Amino acid sequence: MHRRLYGPDHEAYRETVREFLSREVVPHQHDWNEARWIDRAVFSRAAKAGIYGLQIGEEYGGSGEPDYRYRMVVCEETARIHAYSLGLTVSLQDDLVLHYLLDLTNEEQRRRWLPGFATGEIIGALAMTEPGTGSDLRGIRTTARREGDCWILNGQKTFISSGVMADLVVVAARTGNSGGSHDLSLFVVERDTPGFERGRKLDKIGLPAQDTAELYFRDAEVPAANLIGEEGNGLQYLMSHLPRERLGVTAMAFANTRAIFETTVEYCKQRRAFGAPLTDKQHVRFELAEMATEIDIVQSYVDQSVLAFNAGELTPVDAAKGKWFVSELQKRVVDRCLQLHGGYGYMTEYPVARAYLDTRPQTIYGGTTEIMKEIIGRDVVA
Repeated sequence: MHRRLYGPDHEAYRETVREFLSREVVPHQHDWNEARWIDRAVFSRAAKAGIYGLQIGEEYGGSGEPDYRYRMVVCEETARIHAYSLGLTVSLQDDLVLHYLLDLTNEEQRRRWLPGFATGEIIGALAMTEPGTGSDLRGIRTTARREGDCWILNGQKTFISSGVMADLVVVAARTGNSGGSHDLSLFVVERDTPGFERGRKLDKIGLPAQDTAELYFRDAEVPAANLIGEEGNGLQYLMSHLPRERLGVTAMAFANTRAIFETTVEYCKQRRAFGAPLTDKQHVRFELAEMATEIDIVQSYVDQSVLAFNAGELTPVDAAKGKWFVSELQKRVVDRCLQLHGGYGYMTEYPVARAYLDTRPQTIYGGTTEIMKEIIGRDVVA
């Protein structure tokens, strides 16, 4: 299907991204996965090449380019080389942390943090999830109390992507006890903050190079100047930024789905069984036909979501629809593609085997499928 989402500038940018990934990522992916760690230097080179952080204003060292289609190009090209761990880390910067820093900070804070993001020297993380508190943001128990020129944070976060690598973490903490919607606030906690500790790097079944950590705050002394936005508005800020986060998950899920499907089509053309290519079998062609149709139909929704976001019109409900449906489609397609690979699909040297593990959390992080359906269902019956 011909895709009309992009213009000549986006396709020129695609060549830049593809060349960068070929030079700086492809030769190192295996080593990063083995080490369970991405070399930090690649982020400085990526930022210099304009691979992420494009929306940072020129006055802070960025390009001031808000068009999400460039972000989509990065998703597609990263998926094409099956660099899932890197892709998730870049998404964490562009679709989560940076969005909070651009929207909620004052001028002093922007000058303090954005230039480092623009050069890739600062890596960020977002800390919402706690033991026993996942999608229920009202259940956050980490507390922050004001003492003079500091906020004292106490609590624990878990499943924090880039939690070990991060130089600063946007932390949601409870600053009130009214039981209402104004109990949470957001703070930027920097690497060397007294009382801020990293726990263990968590051992996941997939995404080995993308570090995920536990974080602890034991009377952590956070300067008052590191409160972002207004005290008590944290829940509203978290909710208002979810469409961008969920669009990011949708974009990655769709790009990775198409990449694995295309890899599988080529495999089926070349793999011979009973004296002929797999594609000579009607059942195989039917399987490919079904997946191709689903992917093309979903592409229309994804592209419209990107354009709606650019126009400031992507609603939380529409973002939730894309997030759950595309991530669930990804699960189905990757599973069917692995089956078409036969025994080879279970071998980690094949991209489909790695994808089977690496893409599994897509229906969990950014809000589970069940939570997405609840959001949509409430809207339907309202």
